[in-house]
Amino acid sequence: MLRFMAFKKLIQHIIFGLALFSANSWSAVILQYHHVSEKLPAVTSVSEETFKSHLNHIKEHGFSVIPLPQLLDSLKAGKSLPEKTLAITFDDGYENNITAAAPILESFGFPYTIFVNPQLIDEKKSYVMTWDELRTLAKRGAIIANHSAKHDYLHLKLKNETAAQWRARIEHDITWSQHRIKEEIGHDYPYLAYPYGEFNHELQKLVAELGFIGIGQHSGAVGISSDFTRIARFPASGNYSSLETLKTKLETKAFSLQKLDYLDSVTNNKTPAITLHFNNKDFHQSQFACYVSGVGQAELTWLSETSVRIQTPKALPIGRSRYNCTAPSIKDTGRYYWFSQPWVIEK
Repeated sequence: MLRFMAFKKLIQHIIFGLALFSANSWSAVILQYHHVSEKLPAVTSVSEETFKSHLNHIKEHGFSVIPLPQLLDSLKAGKSLPEKTLAITFDDGYENNITAAAPILESFGFPYTIFVNPQLIDEKKSYVMTWDELRTLAKRGAIIANHSAKHDYLHLKLKNETAAQWRARIEHDITWSQHRIKEEIGHDYPYLAYPYGEFNHELQKLVAELGFIGIGQHSGAVGISSDFTRIARFPASGNYSSLETLKTKLETKAFSLQKLDYLDSVTNNKTPAITLHFNNKDFHQSQFACYVSGVGQAELTWLSETSVRIQTPKALPIGRSRYNCTAPSIKDTGRYYWFSQPWVIEK
């Protein structure tokens, strides 16, 4: 009888462990908003009604909304998170974040992060919150983080500027902005949300050397194998505010990637290529698909069982483009893996 009881207890521990394992995930989703308003540019705005519908869906479908630092720190350390974990972020610190967004978020009890531009706040620009307003939100639980001094294109060099001069200027921009946030708010989270979501290898290298996590605006989930100098977020405003499409995105997972191979995300090559090297494939190769914004299906060349080269079949226009790659999970029926590669095509 004692042996039977010990065996039964062992089985219970195993079952509990498997249940706990299955309830955890090594990837999560970050949402990005700008305005909660019907009076400002529709391309970066979401109405209060639509915003509430997003949060209602998140609450009613069992998502775990956690502070951004908890999400990033856990995944960077290789730790799992509860299934269906997400974080909510805002860029630019617009006035409607405190008048419209904050009260709605607080009514749901959801934490959130606002990325701000300290120089624009110091210059008292009318469209962004003041330091007093940001301190008020911070006391109510908001996290305030770095979006550069004044929302410049950080990867761009000035006319006749050397690489060393560019590096010194941008390093000062990032560190000065961080100092101002710490001075005014007390927060010192080492995150930089890239203005316009644009970054190149040089900027990524600088961000890493400064000990920062770089955060973009390209779609996709984030996981333990993600490059933490180019963290993905799902834009949820403007054209991306539809709840029906957002439902699928909220359920996405990060591909398990060994590495990415591409020359640079800011390029004058109008047909850029990227190769994804997977650690493992929880998807059928035949169901892996990539699409080029404004073009259609991308050309895929499987170099091996775990490496695929992705390229546009047509020249990309000047400006921003993306390759979005998805595949349905074998293990988690109804959920998709999602990866996005942003490009900036120069003249």
